[in-house]
Amino acid sequence: VSTQSTGKKCIFNLLRVLKNLIMAGYSPEHDVAGCSDPFLQVQLLRLLAVLGKSDHEASDQMNDILAQVATNTETSKNVGNAILYQTVLTIMDIDAESGLRVLAINILGRFLLNSDKNIRYVALNTLLRTVHIDKPAVQRHRSTIIECLSDVDISIRKRAMELLFALVNENNVRSVIGELVNFLSTTAPPELKAQLTSTIILCADKFAPSKRWYMDTILKVLISGGHYVRDDVVNSVTQSISESPDMYAFIVQKLFLALREDIAQQPLVQVSTWAIGEYGDLLVSGPCDIGEPVTVTEKDVVDVLEHVITGSVCTNVSKNYALNALMKLSTRFKLESDKIRKIIGCFTISTNVELQQRSVEYRTIFKQYDGMRGALLERMPVSTNDKPAATPSQDPVSQLPEKPAPAPEQEADSLLTLIGGLVGDTPPAAPAPAAPTNNNNNDLLMDLLGLDAAPEPAAPAIPPVTAVNKQGLLVMFNLSHEAGRLKIVAQSTNNTSVPISEYIFQAAVPKSIQISLNAASSTAIPPGGSVTQDIFINNPSKSSLKMRVKISYNSGGVPAPEIQETITSFPVSF
Repeated sequence: VSTQSTGKKCIFNLLRVLKNLIMAGYSPEHDVAGCSDPFLQVQLLRLLAVLGKSDHEASDQMNDILAQVATNTETSKNVGNAILYQTVLTIMDIDAESGLRVLAINILGRFLLNSDKNIRYVALNTLLRTVHIDKPAVQRHRSTIIECLSDVDISIRKRAMELLFALVNENNVRSVIGELVNFLSTTAPPELKAQLTSTIILCADKFAPSKRWYMDTILKVLISGGHYVRDDVVNSVTQSISESPDMYAFIVQKLFLALREDIAQQPLVQVSTWAIGEYGDLLVSGPCDIGEPVTVTEKDVVDVLEHVITGSVCTNVSKNYALNALMKLSTRFKLESDKIRKIIGCFTISTNVELQQRSVEYRTIFKQYDGMRGALLERMPVSTNDKPAATPSQDPVSQLPEKPAPAPEQEADSLLTLIGGLVGDTPPAAPAPAAPTNNNNNDLLMDLLGLDAAPEPAAPAIPPVTAVNKQGLLVMFNLSHEAGRLKIVAQSTNNTSVPISEYIFQAAVPKSIQISLNAASSTAIPPGGSVTQDIFINNPSKSSLKMRVKISYNSGGVPAPEIQETITSFPVSF
């Protein structure tokens, strides 16, 4: 503290030296490419940034000299650009006046026009870090940032994409999202498409000027993104559709026409078949203005779904969507009911277990519970789930992972180092692949058909355990017994105001205890949202249960400090 206080007393002398350097004439001993002692200038600027941070009085003393440096430094050589870059960083770190901040951002805007790709990358990276300070000033350079999307360097395209997402608001959402959708369909590299599609949907949902524009944007993303569209985006889109009852006819007709043209894009197939199953009757009878009259018959709809479910292009997940859609339509398409029944019956001998199980269950409904079929297959009610309100200040950058999360096996060595003597040489459990079936839904349907055994008596409630409560991240363990094992549902809640991405939860136990982890429900957690992950513990020796957890994630696109905790507060019975 005393050192910093002494440094602040020297601010006047430091500014005088800096001014002499920028006003001094040619000195062959210190001149580098036309700049007088650029190394000393950069070091002085760094020191001023430290001394002026959170000090309004010291910052006022620096404003004039920093403005002189910013306007008098030659930009034709990299030496001058290095001084200007450090000047920008100093201005952004201190309590500079607004006009000086605008000047700094304009310098970065000029950097974007530089032919050197390294300077352009530095400018984009710095704008991304400082965009929250003066977003309107950065908005003035939006057209230049958009041009960077067509740069040959993928790192520049990636940074330009992230910066544009940070600039999206209610006023420019149409133009910015339009440019990003065009980028997705033309020059976006495959490694960026997953993040690009997810964040476009997120921004469109938050700032959409109208529902119709939002649905048009979704359709373009599903078509252009192809199989790079993530599963959580499919779920988000179906949720948004269910919340728009006045748009059902428009949406289902647009999706049907897109599905009829192309069944190779699996996310598009899944959203389309879901919508057709719920609102397919509106294809035949619902009035809709989509630019041109569309005539669709029951046979047309069933033929398209049959093509999906019997063809070799679609995945088993997409075929399940189509099978469910056909079953839903069996109560609304009276003329095609018999054909639907035959199509469903063909899959009772399918080699895919999920398709076979669904087909057998649906055929049982046809044979034994036909009178209940209409009530069972009613349209899903309008969703009323609350969503966090979108605000212009909420930064959507990096809401979803920029790259696939590394496999836990690849981090075994680091986790072994983490848990040390707790487990000896036993590697941590790797998350198992997510199960393709939904056991809860299966049990409910079997109960409905009277094919299941009597329900098991409810187990006594076990109090939850707080595993982690740090950095705005709360992880709760909900405990229960299942098939002689301890089942832990780890619920991770984001209590911060920024999104979490690339979320990875790992756990290890003593080697006398066996542990297995299922895949987490998502690797992205929006503000106020949560994800779950199932953990199964087998403790044959009945020894005291201890668990070591390691959590890594990005907060607002920036890597957060890694969290490591040892949990010993499990009930004695475990």
